[in-house]
Amino acid sequence: MKPAVRLSLAAVAVALALGTGYWAGSRRADPAPAAGGTTTAAESTAAGAGSERQILYYRNPMGLPDTSPVPKKDSMGMDYLPVYADDKPDDSGAVVVSPARVQTLGVKTAVAEMRVVGAAVRAVGRVELNERAVVDVAPRFEGWIERLHVNAVGDPVRRGQPLFTIYSPELLSASEELRIAERLQRDSAATDPIASEAARRLANATRERLQNWQVGMPRGSEIAQRQTFHSPANGVVLEKNAVQGARFMPGEAVYRIADLAKVWVIADIFERDLARVRVGQPASVTLDAFPDRRFDAKIGYLYPTLNVETRSTRIRLELDNREGLLRPGMFAHVELASGSPTPRVTVPTSAVIDDGVRQVVLIALDEGRFKPQPVRLGERGTEHVEVLEGVEAGDRVVTSANFLIDSESQLKAALSNLTDAAPAPAAAPATYEAEGTFDAVDPATNTVTLTHGDIPALQWPAMTMDFTVASLDLVANLAPDTPVRFEFEQRQPGEFVVTRIEKAGQSATGKASPPSAPAHGSH
Repeated sequence: MKPAVRLSLAAVAVALALGTGYWAGSRRADPAPAAGGTTTAAESTAAGAGSERQILYYRNPMGLPDTSPVPKKDSMGMDYLPVYADDKPDDSGAVVVSPARVQTLGVKTAVAEMRVVGAAVRAVGRVELNERAVVDVAPRFEGWIERLHVNAVGDPVRRGQPLFTIYSPELLSASEELRIAERLQRDSAATDPIASEAARRLANATRERLQNWQVGMPRGSEIAQRQTFHSPANGVVLEKNAVQGARFMPGEAVYRIADLAKVWVIADIFERDLARVRVGQPASVTLDAFPDRRFDAKIGYLYPTLNVETRSTRIRLELDNREGLLRPGMFAHVELASGSPTPRVTVPTSAVIDDGVRQVVLIALDEGRFKPQPVRLGERGTEHVEVLEGVEAGDRVVTSANFLIDSESQLKAALSNLTDAAPAPAAAPATYEAEGTFDAVDPATNTVTLTHGDIPALQWPAMTMDFTVASLDLVANLAPDTPVRFEFEQRQPGEFVVTRIEKAGQSATGKASPPSAPAHGSH
């Protein structure tokens, strides 16, 4: 056989072998092509994953407004990134948070359940005197104090105990007038009935005056030149305005005495809690002086006025103080038991997010989805709050997500992102770092050409591409092929701006370190 013929037959055999291998490989790679076209390997992978997560479309890896219904590559050879159906809010406003993100945020949940709301109203107050048990000892005539029987503030006194003895010319004159009138009445009774009647009326008038002065009546011809005043009640001396030998005027309080067997606690209740407070309601009082003791009390009076500055109303509680532990002026903590014994739907108080306009809870759904749910709240307890509308028993709600309640502005932004109800506030541009080689600079377009390694944060492979530079001064001292480290940020879709660039470190041999990866494409 001629050499040319043998060469032709060999070429035909090789072609047949390649065709057969390609046909067999195609049969293995594409077992069941979809009707109307074929499925690539990338599409097969996407279809396999689609049984779990539905792919909506593929987006440009550089952030440009370019999407594709099928997998594809951009001009630099980078794969378009899939966008899944559960990556964005659905019609109910639910969002998907990855398990890693949930763990990072420290999200905790609790179940809404039926319970009795322990709604206790707390207030602060102070111990004050029982105003009904305070008396003043004030003579109704003028005089001088000759002797003090109780000499100090704080001394305990009993009813009827002598307090002080006085001398009063006014009292002496009235006593002498009574004595003369009584003698004239006796002496003229038989001889002059008219004079006797006048003397009787004078004596009666004098006795009335002495009774109004609250002094003892003279006996017979005895003249009361000295008068001793006694304590009108049991208690302690709160004020003593008496000094031995001092003069006093009519109505001047010489002693003030208070019975401390019962005291009051005056507390301030906020306007929003008034509907939960009533006269006769039991209360518990604690004092800083006795933190391990609780004193039982009841609301004795609800004052009818409201302080417009503090938006609070005073209440009065009455406490037994036979032990003498409660002293006027002490600071008191008051807790009023309130609330209905009927179980209500409740959630932990930490689950409620209040943005000042509405109250919202985050309901935890399946597969890492969270739905913001507006609620209407009822009574508040110490740890739980009643939910009138929006949540049912058995719903799982988020109780710990500090990023949502860090501040009012962050709260509004979070709710806006969750519900897609309002545009989110502009975020700071994302910053990325990379290493590579400085290739060239174009002052006319304010761009630089850099060869960089892989950038996992953007899912970029190693490549050579053009960047906008924030300032040409950043690259003024760089020569082509210089190894560099640089930072850049994405300001607009497809716009990447270098904000910092510097020479990379020297290797052990003194030569510049090579780029982290070879270039795979150009831009």
